[in-house]
Amino acid sequence: MSYDDKPHFSELIWEGDEKNMAVPSREDFRAEEAKRAAEADKNRSLAKKSRSLTERPEQLKLWDLELPGRREEKRSGRTGAAVPRRDENVSSKEGEPRPATTECQFVERARELADYTEASAEFVKFKSYWPTYGHMTGPQTKWYFYWRNEVRQGRYPETDLSYIFLHVYELINGVGWDTPLDGYEQLSGLWEAYRGTFKRLDHYLGGWIADFSFIHELDIPLREIVVRAKGLGGDLAELELARCLTSATEQLTLPALSLMSDYDITKSKFYTGPGNQALERFVPKVVALIDAYVKRKHGTSLLEMFPPGPPVTRERYLFRSAVYDISLYGYSVLVPVVRISKSPPLRSLVTRLFRLTENKLRALMDFRGRLKGISMDKEIEELVGKFLEREFRNAQREEKGPDIVIDQDRLEQLRSDSDVVRQLLTVEEPDEELQALGSGAASEIATSIPEGSGTVAEVLAPFGEPQNTTSADGNEWESLADALSPLQREAVLALSGPEGPAALHRLAAAHAALPDLLIDEINEIAMDLLGDLLIDGEELSPEYASMLHFFKR
Repeated sequence: MSYDDKPHFSELIWEGDEKNMAVPSREDFRAEEAKRAAEADKNRSLAKKSRSLTERPEQLKLWDLELPGRREEKRSGRTGAAVPRRDENVSSKEGEPRPATTECQFVERARELADYTEASAEFVKFKSYWPTYGHMTGPQTKWYFYWRNEVRQGRYPETDLSYIFLHVYELINGVGWDTPLDGYEQLSGLWEAYRGTFKRLDHYLGGWIADFSFIHELDIPLREIVVRAKGLGGDLAELELARCLTSATEQLTLPALSLMSDYDITKSKFYTGPGNQALERFVPKVVALIDAYVKRKHGTSLLEMFPPGPPVTRERYLFRSAVYDISLYGYSVLVPVVRISKSPPLRSLVTRLFRLTENKLRALMDFRGRLKGISMDKEIEELVGKFLEREFRNAQREEKGPDIVIDQDRLEQLRSDSDVVRQLLTVEEPDEELQALGSGAASEIATSIPEGSGTVAEVLAPFGEPQNTTSADGNEWESLADALSPLQREAVLALSGPEGPAALHRLAAAHAALPDLLIDEINEIAMDLLGDLLIDGEELSPEYASMLHFFKR
């Protein structure tokens, strides 16, 4: 059927070539499907048989390849990348030298210009992301070699950051120094001189100097690197912790110790307020104090008492983001790292020491509020409290300086005594009479002293004449002996003996005490009762040696 002599859509369909095509039956359709499935199975079996006759493709693993210029050594069943020697060339597997890289060309040019200098030059700005000699113009090149010579002489003129990086690239590639220690000192000098002007140096030079010390096996502390470059990974902090806790606890720093604490002290209101400098100064000292205390009491250090796990070998990629020729020292270096911060008991102790130290300093600085929930041995808490009080007061006295108070009455008395003595010394007497002056000289001189001037002993006392010890002095020394504990009296007697400080140290070790604290406690009591220090440094004041019999009871 059609409308307006136009064919309908259904009529168009059936007017094609398949108009009279017969519709297949359901049985014929199923037979055709089975035939197609059989042919597909046959094709799959043939394809499988064909693949089994040929070699299968193998996935390329880059980490299994032996990289040129890099030696591998197996130690304890572990394959590690060792640092290649300088004289090893980067070559292909066929033994043919590789084309020179940009870094290799830079090193060759740097060696050629290692001793070149300019007598004078004007500063020209220079900014380049990875600066090399080819990036500089003539005036820039002239300034660079003048500036580099000044730096080598220990003078650090103002310059641009790109000049500094160019010189650093020379040093890390082995150009411009005779010994590795000299190279390290030059790198450290550049960092110290320009880090205040260019903050980006902290981000790069810390890691590069650490890499430099690793490849040249320099035994240097990483303390400054960890303190300055706070963004460095934990490996350097772990290495510094191991070094300090093993042999140099006095060099511990708060940033390194923070790695061992569950308490983030930098977020404390006391730290962000008035206690910043005090915590930076005293927290490391407290940890060092407890390490010394544990050694004296138990005979082992903190690390020996709370041993960490075995060292973990870490692969450190050398001089990242620098113009560095890998044919010199290789891609990376293996560094054994002991995870000290992962020791749970040691971490717990350091966390509590952080909080205890902050509480004690809050009290000393009259800061409101205290941290709660600090569980600490009473003996250690008392030790830390006494130590911090002493150190904090000493720091306050150092900042204020000595208090100078002039006693006007005493000054007038000294003037009067000086006049009297001057008169006595200027009296003309025959030589025979002067030689004959003996025990009766004092009585003769006394007759010539004006009235009101006091006794001879009083007049000559300011000039070193010894005075007789009165009964009042004896009472003071008896009071001092009574105020001291038996251990403190033994300490005074030990110092007065022939061995002196050595005997004191043995006595303190036997009683699990610290010699410095013992001396400070004795001096504090002496100041209260005698108005003077009994012990000066680690020696008994000589003028009080005659009073030792008060302590022998």
